[in-house]
Amino acid sequence: MAIVTRVETPEGSRRRLSLASPATLEPIGEIEAMTADDVKAALETARKVQKEWAALSFKERGKYMLRALEILLENKDEYIDVIMSETPKTRIEALMMDVYAACDSLHYYGTEAEKMLRPEKKRLHGVLSITKKLTVVYKPLGVVGVISPWNGPFILSLNPTVQALMAGNAVLLKPSSATAFSGGLVGKLFEAAGLPQGLLTVTQGDSSTGQALLEVGVDKVSFTGSEDVGRHVGKCCAERFIPYTLELGGKNAVIVCADADLDNAAAGAIAGNFFNAGQYCGGTERVYVVESVADEFIKKVVERASKLRQASEGEFDVGALYTEAQFKLVEEHVDDARAKGATVLVGGRRNPNEKGLYYEPTVLTDITDDMRCLNEETFGPVMPIMRVRDEDEAIRLANDCNFGLTGSIWTKDTKRGFELAKRMDTGSVDVNDFPQTYGSGEAPFGGVKASGIGQVNGPTGMRSYCHALPIQIDRFGGKQTAGHYPVTPKAAEDLSKFVGFLWGTWFGRKISMMRMPF
Repeated sequence: MAIVTRVETPEGSRRRLSLASPATLEPIGEIEAMTADDVKAALETARKVQKEWAALSFKERGKYMLRALEILLENKDEYIDVIMSETPKTRIEALMMDVYAACDSLHYYGTEAEKMLRPEKKRLHGVLSITKKLTVVYKPLGVVGVISPWNGPFILSLNPTVQALMAGNAVLLKPSSATAFSGGLVGKLFEAAGLPQGLLTVTQGDSSTGQALLEVGVDKVSFTGSEDVGRHVGKCCAERFIPYTLELGGKNAVIVCADADLDNAAAGAIAGNFFNAGQYCGGTERVYVVESVADEFIKKVVERASKLRQASEGEFDVGALYTEAQFKLVEEHVDDARAKGATVLVGGRRNPNEKGLYYEPTVLTDITDDMRCLNEETFGPVMPIMRVRDEDEAIRLANDCNFGLTGSIWTKDTKRGFELAKRMDTGSVDVNDFPQTYGSGEAPFGGVKASGIGQVNGPTGMRSYCHALPIQIDRFGGKQTAGHYPVTPKAAEDLSKFVGFLWGTWFGRKISMMRMPF
C-alpha cells in the first residue's frame, strides 16, 4: 500500500493525506479526508435514494452491474496502472486478484442475485402445514458501510459493494487511506455506469473517517482487515445493535501428504506463500510435510523459490511489502526464527538491489513451536516448513492455532483429502490447490476463531445484506383463533392430551413431522 503522511493544512480545514509508492518511494498524490459531518450528509442522501433503488427489479439493478463490467473491460489497463501505483504487485497479480475477480463479481451477482434472494416458499411440518402457508422474503437492510483493506484494494472494495447493491441497499465505502485511489476506482466505475447519484459514496479519509462511518448509523458494516481493528469494529457495532461481518487475518496451513504429487505441491506452496508478496489473508503461512517425503519436497521448493525475481518495473515475480511496519514485522519473524535455530534455505534479508520495501522470498526449515513465524500472522513472503510424522500430526498442528481462515491439502487420493479437509478447524479448505475459495462465487467465505465472524459471497453472503422476513398466512382466514378465549379447564385438558398423543406415540410423532403437498 502507499506510504501515507499527513499534510499540514490551515486550522479548521479538512485533513489532507499524501501518498507515496512503496516500490519506488515516489509521490502518488493527495486525498482530502471526509469529516463526520460529510459522512452524515452522505448517509442522509443514501437513505433517500435507497428506497427507489430497492423498488427496482433485480434485472434493472443488474443492468448497472453489467454496464460497469463493460466499462471495466474497456479501461482495465488504466485500472491496473492505478492499482500498481499504490500496491507493489506484479501486473498479473493486479489483473488476477483485482480485475479478473472484479469482472466475475459484477457479472455473477449482476445476473444471479435474483436466484439467491427471490422469496422462498417453505413447507411447514406437522399440524401447521395444514393451517399455514410460509414465505420468507429477503428485504434489504438499508445503507451498508463497507470498510476495505489495502492488500486487495479494488476487489475487496468492489465485491461487497456489488453484493450490497444487488441486494437493494445503498453503500458508504471507506477504502484504506493507503490505497485510496484504488478503492476510489469503485466509485468512479459506478459513476460512469450511471448508478443513481448518492447510492454509493466513497468516504475517503483516515481512521477518523472510518470511526465516523461506524458511528453514523448505517444498517450493517462489512469489514475486511486486521484482527485488532476488527475487534474494535465488532464492539462499535454491538453497542449500536448493528449486524456486521468481519473477515480478518489468517495463519493458513498447507498439509503435504505422503502420497502427494511433490512437483505440484511445491508449486502450490510457492504460489500460496508468495502471491502478492504473501500479503493476502487467504495466503498460506505454514507448511506441514510428512517426513517420508520432506527432503524431496523441500528440495523442490528451494529450487522454485530461488528463481523468483523482484523488481519495481519490467518482469518480476514478487513485489514489495506495503508498509515500513509490515517490513519490520517480517524481519522480526525471520530474525526470531533464526535465533531459535531455524535454517534459512532461501532469502532471509532485505533485497539489497531494490530501493523500496523488498524482502526476499524466504524459506525456513528446522521450525519449532516457539517461533513467532509459526504462531503469529507474518503477512509477508516467508515460508516456514515443519516436518511431521504423518497426516494426523499435521492436522493436529494445523488446528493448534488462534486463526482459522483457509487451508490447503495435497494428496493424490482426493477422497482421503476430502476427509482430512473436514478435520481442519478453518473457514475453507482447498485440496490440491493453494487457497482460492474466495474466488468461487457459490462458496461462502469466512473464518473461525480470530479470523472473523460471518461469511461473505454466494447466497450466504448476499443474504447477510438482507433481513430474512418470514410471512405466515393462515389458510382459513383465522377462524381457529376464535376459540382461544375464554380459557376453560376442558380446553387445557384437551390440549394436554393432544400433546401427549403427538409426541408420546410413534404414530403421533409421524404426524408431527408430516408436510402437506400444498
